[in-house]
Amino acid sequence: MICFSHLRWDFVYQRPQHLISRFAKDRRVFFIEEPIFHDGNAEMRVSRREDNLHVVVPHLPHGSSPGDTDSGLRILVDQLIDEHQIRDHVSWYYTPMMLGWSRHLTPTAVVYDCMDELSAFKNAPRELIDNEEELMTLADHVFTGGRSLYEAKRERHESVHCFPSSIDVAHFSKARDVKEDPEDQKAIPHPRIGFFGVIDERSDLVLLKKIAELRPDWHFVMIGPVVKINDADLPRAGNIHYLGGKNYNELPEYVGGWDVAMMPFALNESTRFISPTKTPEYLAAGLPVVSTPVRDVVRPYGEEGLVQIASTPEEFVEAIENAMGEDADERDRRVGEFLADMSWDKTYRLMAELLDKAASTQKEVAAATFV
Repeated sequence: MICFSHLRWDFVYQRPQHLISRFAKDRRVFFIEEPIFHDGNAEMRVSRREDNLHVVVPHLPHGSSPGDTDSGLRILVDQLIDEHQIRDHVSWYYTPMMLGWSRHLTPTAVVYDCMDELSAFKNAPRELIDNEEELMTLADHVFTGGRSLYEAKRERHESVHCFPSSIDVAHFSKARDVKEDPEDQKAIPHPRIGFFGVIDERSDLVLLKKIAELRPDWHFVMIGPVVKINDADLPRAGNIHYLGGKNYNELPEYVGGWDVAMMPFALNESTRFISPTKTPEYLAAGLPVVSTPVRDVVRPYGEEGLVQIASTPEEFVEAIENAMGEDADERDRRVGEFLADMSWDKTYRLMAELLDKAASTQKEVAAATFV
């Protein structure tokens, strides 16, 4: 499998890492990231990770024009295929923007795993929409990261499958047994209302500022990298604590010390189709959860009474108060039933079946054509 991703493997552990790491257990995977420009010659830097995973980072000379960039990357991809003797590969895309240097390949199958409406993100290039249209025609299957995205894409391709964000229950259940806080969280008083994830244009920073003002006796823990927004724009207060990014394996240690988990997402174009992976992760950790009315959180989590939904700062504060008063045993019972049929392992297996069937069909067609 050759995976083309706009997200870097070592950034935040999320959907691509969960799925691609599982594919790498039974096939070689080359996870190609966006290029880095440096003072040197064009080259592919390949690092071997667990199982059969290879993380590939293209490096190009500073000053490369857009045309030189695409042609240079095409050459590097071809060299990668030759050097590693890649045959009968599957092309797996997280972004249509890499078509410029991969559309010439002849994969046995093509998958577009659409986890966001990328065209709605800040600074999205204009050609993204055209490239996505082309990728939709090339793809054998289109997978979507949530119900809203599925509804937006299902009329545009004959094989669109909804695979919402899933969960590694065992990993996040470790939060229930945490006895001691990490060093940088120890001194933060309770009650603690926490968030982990990327802090960017999808975050409602005005909401965060106002709820912190409304309840100065509550403490808001923010874990994650700050991306595409200025650090100076972050609301600052004695009860807002930015702890930076943490490793995926560390998250249960932090979450285990929270009283409530929150998802203060802004309601804008960049959040219209998101299906936050953290929703089931918070629930598996045993926490009550409060979120703004993101569509894929309202359906099904809000409708099932698993997540408190609030829009205004005043409503958000009230919802947190309600969340802290929830019957934990009753919530855990309902959460257990809801999450019982969800796992990244199951999602992977269903995707792999579709992928292998598409690859097999392509080979049969090619064989018939050759004869």
